[in-house]
Amino acid sequence: MPMATAAPAMRPEWQAVAIRHWPLVLGIIAVCLPTLISLARGPWSLESGVHGPIVVATGLWLIVRRLPDIRREMVPGNPLITAAGLAVAIPTYAFGRAYDFISIEVAAMLLALLVVAYAIVGGRVVRQTWFPVFYLGFVIPVPGWILDAVTQPLKLLVSEVVTKVLADFGYPIARLGVTIYVASYQLLVEDACAGLNSLISLSAIGLFYVYMLRGSNWRYSMLLLMMVLPIAVAANMVRVAVLVLITYHFGDAAAQGYLHNTAGMVTFTSALLFIFLIDWLLTPLRNALAPAAERTSTPPAGAAE
Repeated sequence: MPMATAAPAMRPEWQAVAIRHWPLVLGIIAVCLPTLISLARGPWSLESGVHGPIVVATGLWLIVRRLPDIRREMVPGNPLITAAGLAVAIPTYAFGRAYDFISIEVAAMLLALLVVAYAIVGGRVVRQTWFPVFYLGFVIPVPGWILDAVTQPLKLLVSEVVTKVLADFGYPIARLGVTIYVASYQLLVEDACAGLNSLISLSAIGLFYVYMLRGSNWRYSMLLLMMVLPIAVAANMVRVAVLVLITYHFGDAAAQGYLHNTAGMVTFTSALLFIFLIDWLLTPLRNALAPAAERTSTPPAGAAE
């Protein structure tokens, strides 16, 4: 006697969803395309925004890898909440776009996308994908006045440490604020230490790394993320010291040319590798902080599968 089998659950096709919500799809294209072009021509072309395309690509990948769960649990959201969200996002986007406030423009674009996602998949799915939503927030360019206020104390610290260390090695160096004087040259740490802008990039990439590999161990994840700031500051101390030495031995032209730009990429890469190194060195601590269920989940050697 043949056994009855359950009919496979119907999963909505994204093509049908796009056709049903075609005004929203056209609105997404009309909003996102010009903003992405502005980001590519502006913040993403600077050292402080180098992480932008990486965040977009990896953030979308995090969402795509969860599409099966989204298809299974999606329920259309409340139309009233959708309308209220778009009533806030669209005028804000228009204001930022019209007056060239790229930070407001991008933030409003992400809000509009979040509202559209809520309208299609519902609040439960949006809550379950909280990390990609939060992570994509790193795409929002930080206004220069905020960045300057945050990094100014760090620039003072970097210039003071570099000056003291090089003076101990016998170099004719002095400091006034964030300006370093070495021999007959004058270096403004505010420019030479622009790599402190990589703090945002390191935070974004470090957050992605921790979420993918250490997300289940939240205590260790917080510890690793707290180390991003000192790693970024230490890497930029090395960068400024190298630029000062290049200026002293080879002249200002050598330090401000190709080597200056190369130093920025080397600083970011070395700081990222240093995060990986610290993660490896802290393996015993990570194992100690791991939840008990995670430590006992591995079956003993030779156990039957």
